[in-house]
Amino acid sequence: MYESIKQIVTTAEKKKQPICQLIIDAEVADSGVSRDAVWNKMKRNLDTMRQAVKKGETGAGVHSPTGLTGGEAIKVKKYREQHKSLSGDTMMGAVQAALATNEVNAALGVICATPTAGSAGTMPGVIAALEDRLHLSEEQLVNFLFTAGGFGLVIANHANIAGATGGCQAEVGSASAMAAAAAVEAAGGTPQQSAEALSIAISNLLGLVCDPIAGLVEVPCVKRNAIGTANALVAADLALAGCTSLIPADECIQAMDKVGRNLPSSLRETGMGGLAGTPTGQRIRAKIFGKDVK
Repeated sequence: MYESIKQIVTTAEKKKQPICQLIIDAEVADSGVSRDAVWNKMKRNLDTMRQAVKKGETGAGVHSPTGLTGGEAIKVKKYREQHKSLSGDTMMGAVQAALATNEVNAALGVICATPTAGSAGTMPGVIAALEDRLHLSEEQLVNFLFTAGGFGLVIANHANIAGATGGCQAEVGSASAMAAAAAVEAAGGTPQQSAEALSIAISNLLGLVCDPIAGLVEVPCVKRNAIGTANALVAADLALAGCTSLIPADECIQAMDKVGRNLPSSLRETGMGGLAGTPTGQRIRAKIFGKDVK
């Protein structure tokens, strides 16, 4: 596989191939399985994402066992039906899909980790926007996932994708960057523009802490996926408009790694700092787990 974003971009430009094609070829070579098998596995990931979105935005939606989250994708759905949203319907449709997915995760349903369960809504949110705005085919959406996966692998190998080691910037931040880069390619952008989108997306969420209330992947995790989705779309649009990142993509990834390592443990998924450490956050923890608040 590819060791850097620069290597991906350079190879795509040299071979005059889309990034998704490079990643599919590399996966076939590395795994030793057929192209059809590689493709079908990724299609199952797409199907899983779609099923989670549908479950979370149908009927009354889904609710977590704790009661902390659930039903807000339905609220957004009704809001879109009854009002003219400030962000535009495509953006709010993406937010709806992101919320729906993470509510399914919190309700112990089946989702596709992209790259983690806590950030599983960001990619489906962007996919919903692309389907609505660009009318992409299923083949194009599967290609989107290969492109996102290729960029994500570089992030995983050179930084972190777990909140416990790098904060939420490593989860929602990584997912947002992956989705931004893939969205650019899906919209007809160049490999370099995909790299610019990744850089912008990472930069915008650099330093985002992981502070789940009661240590559960619910609050503020669900809504952070909505922000990750919006950030990805904005970053992609900026790159497609010709805007660039002063700091190269690989250096942005390195910065994210260093920032994550410097975050105190209280802000890395321990449920001790940030929102989790507030009086309200601590009362919720005590109510759920029956522990004395200190």
